[in-house]
Amino acid sequence: MSENVRHGTLFGVGLGPGDPELVTLKAARVIAEADVVAYHSARHGRSIARGIAAPYLRPGQIEEHLVYPVTTETVDHPGGYAGAMQEFYTAAAERIAAHLSAGRDVALLAEGDPLFYSSYMHLHTRLTARFNAVIIPGVTSISAASAATATPLVTGTEVLSVLPGTLGAAELGRRLTDTDAAVIMKLGRSYPAVRQALSESGRLDETFYVERASTAGQRVLPAADVDDTDVPYFSLALLPGGRRAAAPRGTVTVVGLGPGDGAWMTAQSRAELAAATDLIGYGPYLDRVPTSDGQRRHPSDNTEEADRARLACTLADQGRAVAVVSSGDPGVFAMAAAVIEEARNWPTVPVRVTPAMTAAHAVASRVGAPLGHDYAVLSLSDRLKPWSVIAERVRAAAAADLVLAVYNPASRTRTWQVEAMREVLLEYRAPTTPVVVGRNVSGAEPGDGEDLAVTTLGELDAARIDMRCLMIIGSSQTRRYRGADGDRVFTPRRYPG
Repeated sequence: MSENVRHGTLFGVGLGPGDPELVTLKAARVIAEADVVAYHSARHGRSIARGIAAPYLRPGQIEEHLVYPVTTETVDHPGGYAGAMQEFYTAAAERIAAHLSAGRDVALLAEGDPLFYSSYMHLHTRLTARFNAVIIPGVTSISAASAATATPLVTGTEVLSVLPGTLGAAELGRRLTDTDAAVIMKLGRSYPAVRQALSESGRLDETFYVERASTAGQRVLPAADVDDTDVPYFSLALLPGGRRAAAPRGTVTVVGLGPGDGAWMTAQSRAELAAATDLIGYGPYLDRVPTSDGQRRHPSDNTEEADRARLACTLADQGRAVAVVSSGDPGVFAMAAAVIEEARNWPTVPVRVTPAMTAAHAVASRVGAPLGHDYAVLSLSDRLKPWSVIAERVRAAAAADLVLAVYNPASRTRTWQVEAMREVLLEYRAPTTPVVVGRNVSGAEPGDGEDLAVTTLGELDAARIDMRCLMIIGSSQTRRYRGADGDRVFTPRRYPG
């Protein structure tokens, strides 16, 4: 083909949610100027996109009517529904390509925005390697639905989640508990699962159902009042922000933040933190919690656990909703025990504990599965218990051939305990026993400042261990090898008979 042949341009034209007056000026101009106007419809032939664009069409334009072969997942195609649709999009792309190759500009119409849950994208990916494409954005159904309810969708630092109803009830419910506001698209036959997710997450009564937003057929109902059997595909569920339920007043919740990075914090922990009126914790841990309007923060030093617990119960007794934060899991050498102990003196103050990932599990995940069999969790800090007790427990765990997860191994003032522990362990275990040392292991991906070392009990350098480290010391069965992505350590689940 001659290089001087002019190809046409593909225009992905967003038409907005349905009202022809919500078509942008640019979209109207592109539609009117295009040589070819293409649009989709179901087999009944009535194209919603063409109906929206009709006021902007001109006589003499070529129209490409792209008819979906199926509208449900029940299909005779050998590749099933997905196979039938892939075949359709490939054939439709070639129809459009023929016009573009002939030098004709094509306006491919899309309800809403072309790049937002739109069929346009399937043709875009097939054509843009060969032809130039220009996207004309459109008003989304989300904006139209929010306008239809006359309700602010999100304000300030609130987070909006856009979810497809086809995710299923369990996954929808999980995500709904972790967001301030949500829009659930693609309802239709998925609405019973959507209703279930909204109900189980306690957010059904806050949610609007909006059908055919901005059109003459628009309907707005409480989501709880919708007939499951009469929900079209062009509808959505809208959960506005600003309505997240506050935590019960006069309560204390001890919340685990996980090992560090927010990627490992649970949705429940985030929800508890957002709902609290008061946040209490060690200063650097509180710095990891996003600031919310109206919340009061009460930072303190790391050694003031009893004072934090007392303050939490005092504030709760005054009617405040208090969250006490802990790094890792609050029940593992952290604030849950201190708060529960203090709460004995406050019989009218309820206390809940929200669990989280532990530092031991975070470090273990970086090297494989060193905690794959029985293991013991031990703190080397002798600030709250005498060293004689620690040494006795190390000896007992070593004699029982348990893997050891060691917290608080050293600090500026505790410098000899790691070596003392090593000497005890060497009485029971070979010098080649694998040892994992993780420092600042904190997120779903290795981050800045994270350091991980795999060594042996015989070669362990105690001088390199500090308070930010967690150690995992293998049993006689723990194995180490060099994998494609570094050192791998695991403890087999089967123990010799």
